[in-house]
Amino acid sequence: MASSHDADTAGITRRKSLAAIAGAGALGLAGCTSGSGGSGNGSGGETLSGDIRISGSSTVYPVAQEVTRQFAEQHSEVSFNLTRDGSGGGFNNVFIPGDSDMNNASRPITENELQRCRDNGIEPVEFFLAQDALTVVVNNEADWIDSISLEELRTIWSPDTAPELWSDVNSDWPDEPFDLYGPASTSGTYDYFIEAVIGETEADQDIRSDFEGTEEDDLIAQGVSGNRYALGYLPFAYYTNNPDTVKALSLSEGGSDPVEPSLQAAQSGSYPLARPLFSYGHMGKIQEKNHLQAFIEFYINEAAKDYVAEDIGYVPASQDMVDSNLANLEEAIAGEYEYSA
Repeated sequence: MASSHDADTAGITRRKSLAAIAGAGALGLAGCTSGSGGSGNGSGGETLSGDIRISGSSTVYPVAQEVTRQFAEQHSEVSFNLTRDGSGGGFNNVFIPGDSDMNNASRPITENELQRCRDNGIEPVEFFLAQDALTVVVNNEADWIDSISLEELRTIWSPDTAPELWSDVNSDWPDEPFDLYGPASTSGTYDYFIEAVIGETEADQDIRSDFEGTEEDDLIAQGVSGNRYALGYLPFAYYTNNPDTVKALSLSEGGSDPVEPSLQAAQSGSYPLARPLFSYGHMGKIQEKNHLQAFIEFYINEAAKDYVAEDIGYVPASQDMVDSNLANLEEAIAGEYEYSA
């Protein structure tokens, strides 16, 4: 399967700096509610109406789904078209052509995507909304494994090695073939996994091709649950939706002690596959649409609410993130925002 991966080589460094921003001044997971959200009305209190098209990440989709539902309940004349296209699929097929107002993403926008946006007269406005603990899962009957290292994951998934049997990676593991599941190549989760785990390869592809790829993350859990020798990776929120059907593995890196996937470990940065989640707005459309401005303000504030952790399964935005996002929105409305990695 040919890869569409073109993530920035400096992405991991940037993710670490974003994790520091997320942690700075962050409140506890049980008390992270930000200040009051947007009023939902435009200037002067006029009734909001119009359409909002949101494309992109299946990882961010559960947050966007709940926030759009709440906003639509308050503003019945605003309608939403929310789709799961994958981060890259959303950028390439919907946002960059100018067909969506926002694109959710489970990794930062790439240099290539940014340039193509600007070539089309679009300045993408970044909103850092939440954090995820990308989770590696196995079948519940996989009693030979409770933790795995990033180095072992790289061996399993790299096209340079592509082992056929579990025992090819670790002699203590069974002499049985892998059954692998993961996101499709249009997914930001796919891009992030390649950059964080696989890195550069000698092959002409970024990841081994003999796996089941999908934009429906629940299908990854279902696939793993159906084969004792399966392994996959998916966003933490989708693991928490399927806690009885698959087993999450603790992760280690460079000889460190394994760390279980959790919101606390993602927030602290101790979990090796903690990552930021974003939404990108079309600055021109933000300037033109009062209802889009009101919705993004609402989205920013809702992303800091307790239910993002309790009901969905991500680390909510800290107050510093909320303040930074609101400043980005204000600059975008004024036409003064310029994206910088």
